[in-house]
Amino acid sequence: MSPVAIKMEELSAVKKKLTFEIPWLEVKEELDAVYREIAKKAKLRGFRPGKAPRKVLEAYFREQAEEDAINNIINKHYWQELESKGLLPISKPEISQEGLKDNTDFSFSASFETEPQIEPKGYTGMELEKENITITDKDIENRLEQIRQMYATMEDLQEERPARKSDFVTIDFTGTLDGEPDNDLNAENYFLEIGSGRFIPGFEDQLVDMKAGETKTFNITFPDDYQKDKFAGREVTFTITIKSIKEKKMPELDEEFIKNFEKYNTLEDLKKDIVKSLEEESKTMSESKLQQSIIENMLKENEIEVPPSLVEKQIYYMMADAHRRMLTAGMDEQSALDISFKMHDNYKEEANKIVKTFLILKAIAEKESFIVEDADVDKHIAELAEKHGRDYQQLKGAYEKDDKKDSLKVELAQKKVFDFIQEHANIKAIEKTGMSPEVKE
Repeated sequence: MSPVAIKMEELSAVKKKLTFEIPWLEVKEELDAVYREIAKKAKLRGFRPGKAPRKVLEAYFREQAEEDAINNIINKHYWQELESKGLLPISKPEISQEGLKDNTDFSFSASFETEPQIEPKGYTGMELEKENITITDKDIENRLEQIRQMYATMEDLQEERPARKSDFVTIDFTGTLDGEPDNDLNAENYFLEIGSGRFIPGFEDQLVDMKAGETKTFNITFPDDYQKDKFAGREVTFTITIKSIKEKKMPELDEEFIKNFEKYNTLEDLKKDIVKSLEEESKTMSESKLQQSIIENMLKENEIEVPPSLVEKQIYYMMADAHRRMLTAGMDEQSALDISFKMHDNYKEEANKIVKTFLILKAIAEKESFIVEDADVDKHIAELAEKHGRDYQQLKGAYEKDDKKDSLKVELAQKKVFDFIQEHANIKAIEKTGMSPEVKE
């Protein structure tokens, strides 16, 4: 039997194409085998199972037989060649073939993506800066203010006054587009915090200085990227009526307020815990900024082509995460789906960056022979259990049940890379005072 002719082309740094030419004799043998299997199962009037002549079988089953033979041949040779060349495709193959012809060799091609071969550079001797953040009294005040906001209550107005930001209002509103009413623009007894940003830009501002019982009509232009196409970039006329106004009442920071917390006896106890929490957060923030600087440096030093299939997969994860968060926030299923799908192109640049970073980190880990053993994973899980007060066996079981151990291995390998880069970098300490932004009511 003549040998199979195989040619491989490098279409790009991440895409390859294998072309196969299968001798007719092998094709015929595969086709014969397929027809023998069909004959065993075929139920044809006038013929016992397995006894129908080939010509009769061809009359009834030619299309199916040729399709099965083609699939068998492609699968056999494609996977054999991948294994013999040590190729690991990361995408489904794009198969091109023109069918079978009698007494003619069968040709097909398979195009697929692979990870790029990367020789990482520029990851030692980096010039980096790391912030040392000093917690200030203002940081503590801001955190206390955030806690007060969490325990704020809503109360009826003690005096007759117009609505202002941070007030909670109950409103009825209707909207018209090109003079036509639309049910999607109407609501009754809608409860809203002015300044929360839940409505389109400009809508909540119109409520400021209105009084309970007052009605107002105004025009608002929807953002160009609004999730519902029929409103995107369009001007809508709204008529709103404020039915009631409630104001936010902030609790006093006194010993009475401390009774909300079982773990604190005094205001000083709360402040000490806040300082400890802020110090941990500042350390995490500093590490995160340093890691981001490392990533930016790596991306500059290593220009690589990224497999589109990996970018698409990352975009899918980001869309799924956005969809999940919108559902958690109370959005209906269909709206959450519509918005998440529309975010596809917006996620592309960030997804590309994430995949590039992953591939470069992986290449560095391989070059430096960083290996994560099961013992490393178990040690990390034990540390997590101790830190968060969890039972080790239960936490380990959860990781195994959800098949998260492989992801954890990748995460730990990346940590080894970041630690290595920092150990071999020139890091300049930058002193910074304060970390928290101003809290606005």
